[in-house]
Amino acid sequence: MSEILKKLSDQGVSIWLDDISRERLRTGNLKGLIREKHVVGVTSNPTIFASALSKGDAYDAQIRDLAVRGVDLEEAVRAITTYDIRWAADVLRPVFDATDGVDGRVSIEVDPRLAKDTAKTIAEARALWWLVDRPNTMIKIPATVEGLPAITKALSEGISVNVTLIFSLERYRAVMDAWLTGLEQAKEKGLDLSGIDSVASFFVSRVDTEIDKRLEKIGTPEAKALKGKAAIANARLAFAAYEDVINSPRWQALKEAGARPQRPLWASTGTKDPSYPDTLYVDQLVTSGTVNTMPEKTLDAAAGHGRIEGDTIRPLYEDAWNTMAALKEAGVDYDDVVAVLEREGVDKFEASWKELLATVESELRKA
Repeated sequence: MSEILKKLSDQGVSIWLDDISRERLRTGNLKGLIREKHVVGVTSNPTIFASALSKGDAYDAQIRDLAVRGVDLEEAVRAITTYDIRWAADVLRPVFDATDGVDGRVSIEVDPRLAKDTAKTIAEARALWWLVDRPNTMIKIPATVEGLPAITKALSEGISVNVTLIFSLERYRAVMDAWLTGLEQAKEKGLDLSGIDSVASFFVSRVDTEIDKRLEKIGTPEAKALKGKAAIANARLAFAAYEDVINSPRWQALKEAGARPQRPLWASTGTKDPSYPDTLYVDQLVTSGTVNTMPEKTLDAAAGHGRIEGDTIRPLYEDAWNTMAALKEAGVDYDDVVAVLEREGVDKFEASWKELLATVESELRKA
């Protein structure tokens, strides 16, 4: 077992794998990662599924059956992806039971083409929740303006939610409000709040990618000195916002009714710039009560040479505020950055979903 990852886990950070494939499941690889690398959850997205479908023969038998039955393309994709999620949920069920439902979670995303349609997102979330039919599932809903009421509605119906594509502090506060409102509505309906879980996926590396590009364009020594600092500062301030909510009377009332906190989840934690340490977004975002979901490459890097040296969030709020102020002074328009990142994030997942559809359509024709 990795001693470094154990140290990270002991700091109160839940380690989730940002990847899934049927090959990983049928070979027992996921079980091995749980046993050897302290993995206690799995996240997926359209890009991950598109990649999995394009490799090997793990999906061939199911695709042949779907072709024989003449299943509609969209339903075929749902059948394929929910099969993997259900299997992964069963593999992680012992973790779910051992942690009293805190971990052992597996996330599946609603069709990203619905990101701007509240009603369809709600309907899709219900359908996925029913199709997977596992208590340790989470339905991923994007944190678009239209996604916020869908988050509230899903939670109010007892559906556990992974809120994805969060980039800005303002939107994150809106996400937490949507979460609290959903739990309050669930409480009014008499639902068991302890069975409704949620995480908020705050994206990290993409923030540095966009802001670094702008700092390079500005070109001053002061601007260039800020490269690689924005994403971590942004995430640290997100955790500060989370602490404000967790200390509020509104949350305390829900906690007393049995509700669980909506843990911040650090997503997009693989470094995009090769000049940065490959464990940057692991080492610098350590604090209890958080989740870090890592692609396997980042997981392996953290296991091999991560530097876990205590809490690297709570003691550094002032430094984070100073970094954000310096970025503004240098000429970086934060509001524009996060708007661009949200738009690009939705577009990228839409493109991956279309690629997934095209791959399945091609395989159905061959079968």
